[in-house]
Amino acid sequence: MSPPATPRPRAALPSLLLKTEPREYAFADLMRDRRARWSGVRNPAALSHLRGARVGDVALIYHTGSERAAVGLAAVSRAAYEDPDRAGLNDRGEPRFAVIDLLPLRPLARPVTLHEMKSDPRFADFLLLRIPRLSVMPVPTAIARAILERAGE
Repeated sequence: MSPPATPRPRAALPSLLLKTEPREYAFADLMRDRRARWSGVRNPAALSHLRGARVGDVALIYHTGSERAAVGLAAVSRAAYEDPDRAGLNDRGEPRFAVIDLLPLRPLARPVTLHEMKSDPRFADFLLLRIPRLSVMPVPTAIARAILERAGE
Protein backbone atom coordinates (compact mmCIF):
# COMPACT_ATOMS: atom_id res chain seq x y z
CA MET A 1 0.00 0.00 0.00
CA SER A 2 1.43 3.38 -0.97
CA PRO A 3 1.56 6.29 1.49
CA PRO A 4 -1.18 8.92 1.21
CA ALA A 5 -0.50 11.72 -1.25
CA THR A 6 0.89 14.89 0.27
CA PRO A 7 -1.45 17.79 -0.47
CA ARG A 8 0.03 20.53 -2.62
CA PRO A 9 0.40 23.76 -0.67
CA ARG A 10 -1.91 26.50 -1.88
CA ALA A 11 -0.16 29.50 -3.35
CA ALA A 12 -1.32 33.04 -2.76
CA LEU A 13 -4.34 33.84 -4.85
CA PRO A 14 -3.90 36.11 -7.87
CA SER A 15 -5.19 39.61 -7.22
CA LEU A 16 -4.43 41.08 -10.65
CA LEU A 17 -4.94 39.96 -14.25
CA LEU A 18 -2.46 41.08 -16.90
CA LYS A 19 -3.24 40.56 -20.58
CA THR A 20 -0.62 39.93 -23.22
CA GLU A 21 -0.69 39.07 -26.90
CA PRO A 22 1.30 35.80 -27.00
CA ARG A 23 2.78 36.58 -30.43
CA GLU A 24 4.40 39.66 -28.85
CA TYR A 25 5.28 38.35 -25.39
CA ALA A 26 3.93 35.01 -24.16
CA PHE A 27 3.99 33.53 -20.68
CA ALA A 28 6.62 31.10 -22.03
CA ASP A 29 8.81 34.15 -22.75
CA LEU A 30 8.44 35.31 -19.14
CA MET A 31 9.42 31.81 -17.96
CA ARG A 32 12.46 31.88 -20.26
CA ASP A 33 13.51 35.43 -19.31
CA ARG A 34 12.91 34.83 -15.57
CA ARG A 35 12.02 38.51 -15.11
CA ALA A 36 10.24 41.13 -17.17
CA ARG A 37 9.16 44.73 -17.10
CA TRP A 38 5.40 44.87 -17.75
CA SER A 39 4.92 47.95 -19.89
CA GLY A 40 2.80 49.32 -22.69
CA VAL A 41 -0.34 49.98 -20.64
CA ARG A 42 -2.03 53.17 -21.86
CA ASN A 43 -5.69 52.96 -20.80
CA PRO A 44 -6.30 55.18 -17.74
CA ALA A 45 -8.37 52.54 -15.90
CA ALA A 46 -5.80 49.81 -16.59
CA LEU A 47 -2.99 52.17 -15.47
CA SER A 48 -4.86 52.83 -12.24
CA HIS A 49 -5.01 49.09 -11.53
CA LEU A 50 -1.33 48.67 -12.47
CA ARG A 51 -0.30 51.50 -10.12
CA GLY A 52 -1.99 49.59 -7.30
CA ALA A 53 0.23 46.52 -7.73
CA ARG A 54 2.49 45.81 -4.74
CA VAL A 55 5.59 43.66 -4.35
CA GLY A 56 4.49 40.08 -3.72
CA ASP A 57 1.09 40.43 -5.42
CA VAL A 58 0.31 37.45 -7.61
CA ALA A 59 -0.76 38.19 -11.17
CA LEU A 60 -2.71 35.95 -13.48
CA ILE A 61 -1.26 36.09 -17.00
CA TYR A 62 -3.90 36.00 -19.71
CA HIS A 63 -3.17 35.38 -23.40
CA THR A 64 -5.29 37.41 -25.80
CA GLY A 65 -5.64 36.86 -29.54
CA SER A 66 -6.63 33.41 -30.69
CA GLU A 67 -5.83 31.76 -27.33
CA ARG A 68 -8.01 33.85 -24.99
CA ALA A 69 -7.06 31.99 -21.82
CA ALA A 70 -5.51 32.43 -18.40
CA VAL A 71 -2.24 30.54 -18.70
CA GLY A 72 0.11 31.28 -15.80
CA LEU A 73 0.98 33.00 -12.56
CA ALA A 74 3.63 35.63 -11.89
CA ALA A 75 4.68 37.68 -8.87
CA VAL A 76 5.16 41.43 -8.78
CA SER A 77 8.83 41.94 -7.89
CA ARG A 78 8.83 45.74 -8.18
CA ALA A 79 5.79 47.93 -7.57
CA ALA A 80 4.66 50.49 -10.12
CA TYR A 81 7.29 52.96 -11.22
CA GLU A 82 7.77 55.46 -14.01
CA ASP A 83 8.18 53.93 -17.46
CA PRO A 84 11.78 54.74 -18.42
CA ASP A 85 10.71 55.04 -22.07
CA ARG A 86 7.84 57.46 -21.31
CA ALA A 87 8.85 59.54 -18.32
CA GLY A 88 6.53 61.99 -16.61
CA LEU A 89 4.19 62.29 -13.67
CA ASN A 90 0.47 62.96 -13.59
CA ASP A 91 -1.13 65.71 -11.51
CA ARG A 92 -1.21 63.38 -8.46
CA GLY A 93 2.55 62.79 -8.65
CA GLU A 94 2.12 59.25 -9.96
CA PRO A 95 3.93 57.92 -13.03
CA ARG A 96 1.93 58.98 -16.08
CA PHE A 97 2.85 55.67 -17.70
CA ALA A 98 3.56 53.09 -15.02
CA VAL A 99 5.34 49.76 -15.35
CA ILE A 100 5.91 46.90 -12.92
CA ASP A 101 8.49 44.12 -12.80
CA LEU A 102 7.37 40.49 -12.75
CA LEU A 103 8.89 37.14 -11.88
CA PRO A 104 7.27 34.00 -13.30
CA LEU A 105 5.81 31.59 -10.78
CA ARG A 106 4.39 28.74 -12.85
CA PRO A 107 2.07 27.89 -15.70
CA LEU A 108 -1.44 26.93 -14.68
CA ALA A 109 -1.96 23.17 -14.63
CA ARG A 110 -4.43 23.77 -17.46
CA PRO A 111 -5.31 27.01 -19.28
CA VAL A 112 -8.72 28.44 -18.43
CA THR A 113 -10.37 29.80 -21.54
CA LEU A 114 -12.57 32.83 -21.93
CA HIS A 115 -15.28 30.52 -23.26
CA GLU A 116 -15.21 28.54 -19.99
CA MET A 117 -15.46 31.74 -17.96
CA LYS A 118 -18.38 33.00 -20.05
CA SER A 119 -20.23 29.71 -19.51
CA ASP A 120 -19.77 29.78 -15.71
CA PRO A 121 -22.12 32.09 -13.77
CA ARG A 122 -19.45 32.69 -11.10
CA PHE A 123 -17.66 34.95 -13.61
CA ALA A 124 -20.68 37.10 -14.53
CA ASP A 125 -19.34 40.24 -12.81
CA PHE A 126 -15.66 39.72 -13.69
CA LEU A 127 -14.23 42.75 -15.51
CA LEU A 128 -12.68 40.45 -18.11
CA LEU A 129 -16.20 39.68 -19.31
CA ARG A 130 -17.73 43.09 -18.65
CA ILE A 131 -14.92 45.33 -20.03
CA PRO A 132 -12.99 42.99 -22.33
CA ARG A 133 -10.61 45.64 -23.71
CA LEU A 134 -9.15 46.42 -20.27
CA SER A 135 -5.58 45.07 -20.18
CA VAL A 136 -5.01 45.18 -16.40
CA MET A 137 -7.74 44.47 -13.86
CA PRO A 138 -8.25 43.30 -10.31
CA VAL A 139 -9.20 39.69 -9.69
CA PRO A 140 -11.67 39.31 -6.82
CA THR A 141 -10.90 36.45 -4.42
CA ALA A 142 -13.93 34.37 -5.46
CA ILE A 143 -12.95 34.71 -9.14
CA ALA A 144 -9.32 33.80 -8.39
CA ARG A 145 -10.47 30.65 -6.59
CA ALA A 146 -12.80 29.75 -9.45
CA ILE A 147 -10.03 30.17 -12.04
CA LEU A 148 -7.59 28.04 -10.06
CA GLU A 149 -10.29 25.42 -9.52
CA ARG A 150 -11.03 25.27 -13.26
CA ALA A 151 -7.28 25.04 -13.91
CA GLY A 152 -7.06 21.97 -11.68
CA GLU A 153 -4.93 23.71 -9.06
